Amino acid sequence: MTARKRPASKRSLVVVESPTKVKTIRKYLDSKYVVKASMGHIRDLPKSKLGVDVKKGFKPEYSTLPAKRKVLDELKKAAQNVEALYVATDPDREGEAIGWHLAQELGVNGRKVYRVLFNEITARAIKEAFKSPGRIDQRKVDAQQARRVLDRLVGYKLSPLLWKKVQRGLSAGRVQSVALRLVADREREIQAFVPVEYWSLHARLRAQNPPEFVSTLKEVRGEKADLPDETRVQEILAALEGCRWTVKAVTRGERKRNPVPPFITSTLQQEAGRKLHFSAKKTMLLAQQLYEGIELGSEGSVGLITYMRTDSVRVAQEAQDEARRWITGRFGNDYVPAAPPLYRSKKGAQDAHEAVRPSDVTREPKALTRFLTKDQLALYRLIWERFLASQMLPAIYDTVSADIAAADCLFRASGSTVRFQGFMAVYVESREQSEPAAEEEGEAVVPPLTVGEQLALLGLEPKQHFTQPPPRYTEASLVKILDERGIGRPSTYAQIMSTIQERGYVNREKGSLIPTELGLHVTDFLVPLFPGIMDVEFTAQMEEDLDKIEEGDAAWTETIQRFYKRFEKELKKAGAHAPPPTGQLCPECAKPILERWGRFGKFLACSGYPECKYTQDLNGNGRGRAAEVVPGQLCEQCGKPMVVKEGRYGKFIACQGYPECKNTKPLTTGIACPEKECGGQLVERRSRRGKAYYACSNYPRCRFVLWQRPIPEPCPRCGAPFLVERYARGKRLLRACASEGCDYAHEAEVAAG
Repeated sequence: MTARKRPASKRSLVVVESPTKVKTIRKYLDSKYVVKASMGHIRDLPKSKLGVDVKKGFKPEYSTLPAKRKVLDELKKAAQNVEALYVATDPDREGEAIGWHLAQELGVNGRKVYRVLFNEITARAIKEAFKSPGRIDQRKVDAQQARRVLDRLVGYKLSPLLWKKVQRGLSAGRVQSVALRLVADREREIQAFVPVEYWSLHARLRAQNPPEFVSTLKEVRGEKADLPDETRVQEILAALEGCRWTVKAVTRGERKRNPVPPFITSTLQQEAGRKLHFSAKKTMLLAQQLYEGIELGSEGSVGLITYMRTDSVRVAQEAQDEARRWITGRFGNDYVPAAPPLYRSKKGAQDAHEAVRPSDVTREPKALTRFLTKDQLALYRLIWERFLASQMLPAIYDTVSADIAAADCLFRASGSTVRFQGFMAVYVESREQSEPAAEEEGEAVVPPLTVGEQLALLGLEPKQHFTQPPPRYTEASLVKILDERGIGRPSTYAQIMSTIQERGYVNREKGSLIPTELGLHVTDFLVPLFPGIMDVEFTAQMEEDLDKIEEGDAAWTETIQRFYKRFEKELKKAGAHAPPPTGQLCPECAKPILERWGRFGKFLACSGYPECKYTQDLNGNGRGRAAEVVPGQLCEQCGKPMVVKEGRYGKFIACQGYPECKNTKPLTTGIACPEKECGGQLVERRSRRGKAYYACSNYPRCRFVLWQRPIPEPCPRCGAPFLVERYARGKRLLRACASEGCDYAHEAEVAAG
């Protein structure tokens, strides 16, 4: 972007995206500038039609957004007789496109339209940007336009197909559908997983010096220990009976643990998800607020962090120097490296922006407590601590490993202690619960040992284990895999997470993303028919093609043409696809019965629809199976059997005669409501967000509710008729009493598989 001198003017219009930005930026500019907000995009493709002329080079048909007509009128009025227009929208493709649309709509002489870019909303950054304004980058505009047209083509061509072949009202997206596939594929892996038994053997030992410690069997007769079942374990235990335990080798060393880079968008969303339990959408909303400006009393509105949509770990020299001064002042020179650390961004990262960091490191979180909400403060502290830690020295551990001989077996004990905290004095990165702890995170302590020393055996503890299926994705781990595989871009991750949940394709339960039956069905429908769109590598390649457009290495229309040529072939093939036959004939018109999908799951319907409206409910457990009949229960209103159905908020019981008879009942857990004289039973429900909970069947008369699953196991301490269970870290199953005043709890065994 060519730098240009700011034109001498009496009055110029500056357009940003949000009112908050207006307040923050206005402080740093003189009265020559009028600052207004566009409130985001002012133009877009029309909702009522495709809006892309496929036959004329994919020319987009833009129209003013209805909700922005008043805003645009005000901007046009403000633009009258101004000397220049300064586009100060966000420094990314979307911001560039907004500026381009504004320049076209406001009627300002094109030679007097300037683009100002800043990575943080501070006095220094704003004034510097206005000293050297540039022009709107048409390559960025083209890249955004290409993405918008691609997404529109996929959405408006695929969605009607889903309406016709699966269920009316469904929708599909170019990137969201691939994210859904990742979640669905993981669920299929879990369903197909067969656990394998294995054992470990641990010896509790005492040396001449305390403390007692534990070692683990590693080798038998010089080969890696293999304990597939209890029989083999008993053989080892018999061989160890009465033997001597001798220290064979002791190895001491040191290990360094390096700090992690400052946040980029994806790692910010991951860490906020793990540490703060924020959704990706919430994280980005809070980050936007911190970036645009927070009212800090007499200081007015201040931008607290740099731009939050970035995939670069680059940090400005001024920010590094500021961090080094703060670290030296707080911890001393021993915590500061000789030179600022350099971190390498991933391949293909857009290096125009810095990493996400505090705009002023001296604004410590504790000093902002009275100005920020609880969530804003938590996210700011996370960003602040991560950045400072990234500029500090590594932590250093003293490590020890001891090999202990007993009979033909070799046991090993390992431990580590922190010698120098380094960056850990400020911050330690979290991890997914399913990820194994880093070796240096172990808390085991090994006493001073000498080679040849005899040890006292205090006990042998064999442990049974089963291999575990791959964990379900969380929002954090799904963002991580999308980022690693090049699917989507920093600005799209939060929207992807929200979309697949809002469409009812994925539920978020206890932090995990679980595909609904509808989500699995849509994926199973799309994958064989659209191998291009649903392919992870193909989608990642499309992202690279969009980057090439921005870099000036590809024309956007040619890129879309290549994509559409393949997509059009797949569309034609999918259009001829018929739902799988069931082998049944309609009892009313004798036409073939087809499997369909409705709001509450699968059902059978006559292929003669709409002339013949015959349908039959299914329970979603298999093709052609009628809904499960509840033994011994008949409808009180018509006498027909009652069946189990799957509804929007969970399972329930309904009359088989629906739609003629609409009698329904809740499906109970068989556990009585604990409220006195209630007489109801606890039933499983689902919240609007898909989270499971347990409420009384007599709601709304009785409002008793549990957020943990009740188990028909009486409390041995207080006699309550049931316990509740939940999963804790490490996949431990905890059961506890729900009665007030009773603190009974125990860890239950997790069933294999």
